[in-house]
Amino acid sequence: MPTDIRTRSRELFERAQACIPGGVNSPVRAFRSVGGDPIFIREASGALLRDVDGNEYIDFIGSWGPMILGHAHPRVVEAIARAAAHGTSFGAPCELEVELAERVRSAFPSMEMVRMVNSGTEAGMSALRAARGFTGRSRVIKFVGCYHGHADSFLVKAGSGALTFGTPDSAGVPAEVAAHTITLPFNDTRAVQEAVERHGKEVAALVVEPYPANMGVVPPAPGFLEFLREITTAHSIVLIFDEVISGFRVAYGGAQERTGVRADLTMLGKIIGGGLPVGAYGGRRDIMSCVSPLGPVYQAGTLSGNPLAMAAGLATLRLLAEDRDIYNRLERSAARLEKGLREVGEDAGVPMICNRVGSMMTGFFHQGPKVDSYETACEADTAFYGHFFRNMLKNGVMLAPSQFEAAFVSAAHTDEHVDRAISAARSAMQTMRA
Repeated sequence: MPTDIRTRSRELFERAQACIPGGVNSPVRAFRSVGGDPIFIREASGALLRDVDGNEYIDFIGSWGPMILGHAHPRVVEAIARAAAHGTSFGAPCELEVELAERVRSAFPSMEMVRMVNSGTEAGMSALRAARGFTGRSRVIKFVGCYHGHADSFLVKAGSGALTFGTPDSAGVPAEVAAHTITLPFNDTRAVQEAVERHGKEVAALVVEPYPANMGVVPPAPGFLEFLREITTAHSIVLIFDEVISGFRVAYGGAQERTGVRADLTMLGKIIGGGLPVGAYGGRRDIMSCVSPLGPVYQAGTLSGNPLAMAAGLATLRLLAEDRDIYNRLERSAARLEKGLREVGEDAGVPMICNRVGSMMTGFFHQGPKVDSYETACEADTAFYGHFFRNMLKNGVMLAPSQFEAAFVSAAHTDEHVDRAISAARSAMQTMRA
């Protein structure tokens, strides 16, 4: 059981603040939305994290999704070590990147050609550029609450109305760049219809997380993805699915396997790197043939196809392909956790909505009746979540340090881990309601 003694983490955080903005290399790690100081991790294995002060936690962050097999899986570690022994970077083609691209293509038939990159942000930026180059159009439609990395075109939110061109949501994003982005409410078919009717001839792409996980998990309404497929086809708009999180997570073939809806371009990341930095984008051959050196859309990267990331990704995908029952086990474990959390909330008299797709889920402290958009997600009690997060941490469970993120179940989580997490939630609720 963790203690409240985190001396070493506090020392490291003080040092980090002197040389790293906010003391962290990604904002959500700062714990500002939940209170307290970040915990510095020393090591991880299976479903467990250990911090620099020796405290142990059951981990439901999973490095924000990629650790579907659990941390430090022996075959993944072995693959990385074997690749590293032959060199860590070539800046030249290698066999591993071909093998990984072939495996990705076999899982996602819509990805006729694949280009490896180094992050989800790079995949999003590159996919949008390819769509613009292919169509000769400039505008992009995205949805409030869907996150596609921190490229300028995506750091935009809605203005006063659903059809208002966006204004920058980050300092440093030029207004003229933001003006090309139309931001709409998720799950709102009427808003999409109106935007396409008004601006369709100027829109290069519509990009969406088929299963959003960056406003918390918010599933699409029945028929919403099918509607997006139909309307983009009718108006020659490139449909881009951001499956950086859902790819190989909700099913081996991601949301496209699960829903039967195929995108024109797909963004991948997380799991295809097996825990190492990686991203990929790909899709229809005619669109991807516009990418240099075949076409005029330039995109490059010295570390793209890095042998270590390719080796880790291949090992992970091979393990997932060898054991297709893994997704059934993940479903059962996640359903067990969801059921347990619902019961804990009900017993404590605390309003809670649990949204889950496969092995990713979010528990919103929300009056209901549902959370189906960014607007309804924002009605959740974030202060209560902060208290819950800190009490779960004291009880040895690591959740995302934000109400608006997903929890991820891995193949390393046993029934015992899940039951301990449910017990910790019950204890946390009792402490908070006392």
